[in-house]
Amino acid sequence: MSMAKKSIPFGFVDLPKERSQDKPRRTGLTMMADFGLPLQYAKDTVELAGRYIDLAKIAVGTSRLYDLAYLRRKLAMYKRNRIRAFIGGQFQEYVFATYGAGKLPAFMKEAKRVGFDVIEISDNCVPLSDKERFSQIRLAVDSGLSVFGEVGSKDMKNDAGLLVRQAEVCFKAGAELVLVEAAELIANGKPKMKLINGICRGLDMDKVLIELPGPWISGVTLSAVEDMKKFLVSEFGPDVSIANLLPQDIIETEALRVGLGVVGPKTKK
Repeated sequence: MSMAKKSIPFGFVDLPKERSQDKPRRTGLTMMADFGLPLQYAKDTVELAGRYIDLAKIAVGTSRLYDLAYLRRKLAMYKRNRIRAFIGGQFQEYVFATYGAGKLPAFMKEAKRVGFDVIEISDNCVPLSDKERFSQIRLAVDSGLSVFGEVGSKDMKNDAGLLVRQAEVCFKAGAELVLVEAAELIANGKPKMKLINGICRGLDMDKVLIELPGPWISGVTLSAVEDMKKFLVSEFGPDVSIANLLPQDIIETEALRVGLGVVGPKTKK
């Protein structure tokens, strides 16, 4: 056994070559949702599983509730570990709905001041026209921020063609990645496989993250989330990009990706 493998537990067990192992990854991204993790909890999670975390969403408007120095320490910790932290899009939606588009330049400026390099532009609660979506993404890019666009709604259900068109608007405006809202992808606790396949046929999946549903969506159970993960890995391979993982699920999901999880390995025929 090589010295490198001796430093790894059970190093004789090979991992699938299809799974990206080195950061920064271009494919197979894992996004963790941070709904207000204490800094030490976040540090412990990153110490254990940071090699498998590419993005961390400071979810909804929680960044408004931090002490500034504390938030900056958390963002710096993620950055040291090559994890890109970003503001969840519902905060931008709140500012837009409450104060209007005229307040968005101040929102972008403040995002940079407190330490963010990336923000999400979404409309899953506050609808945007294509023109508004394009304009808000361009504003963020012109402000020196990288942008992740999100498409889909928590309330309205759309077809694959509409979601693909919205994603194309995001990319045209300068978005780096697009996330697909989880609520669009599940019905009665089950993945909407036809819709997911339609999105995957219409877009470059290297630039798309599929969000997992969670307990914030009515009727979603833990088994439905697990079914969704299994479906994505089975259908699109271990290097599919997955968003909205909770901290305690990072290692379990990586195990699923590489065949070491509850589904087990693919058996030879």
